[in-house]
Amino acid sequence: MYLNNATLSSINNSTFKLHSHHRSSETLPSFLYYSYIQIKLPITRRFISYISKQPNERVTRLASQRAVVIFSKTTCCMSHTVKTLFYDLGVNPSVHELDQEPRAGKEIEKALISLGCNPSVPAIFIGGKLVGGVSEVMTLHLSCSLVPLLKQAGAIWL
Repeated sequence: MYLNNATLSSINNSTFKLHSHHRSSETLPSFLYYSYIQIKLPITRRFISYISKQPNERVTRLASQRAVVIFSKTTCCMSHTVKTLFYDLGVNPSVHELDQEPRAGKEIEKALISLGCNPSVPAIFIGGKLVGGVSEVMTLHLSCSLVPLLKQAGAIWL
């Protein structure tokens, strides 16, 4: 059966209910207009923790794909500043604009806050490790520690 607008809700600790609302009642008998399917899950706590860890895992996965990864917003002037700094240093960072991805962007922003980024953007990862925001990057740059860190991560060669 094809499910439109399916939602998963919890009944208790080990049972979930899948609720589906079908838009066109003409093609379905009236008793199928609202469908409820109960799913018994023996490993509910693992399932719930998996759902809650997905954004953090996504951030970690995205951060480890390139030498320098920046999570930013197009309207943030500090994000623009840090991107300009990296471009001027010859780094080609992977930039994820969170306001361009409405649903995933909000989840990633919450995950960044849970990782300790406050404010959540810009968040800079070098070599798969969270460096922090603009103030941490500027501190590294002014103490002449940023370029060696970028070389070590393989973001620049000179």
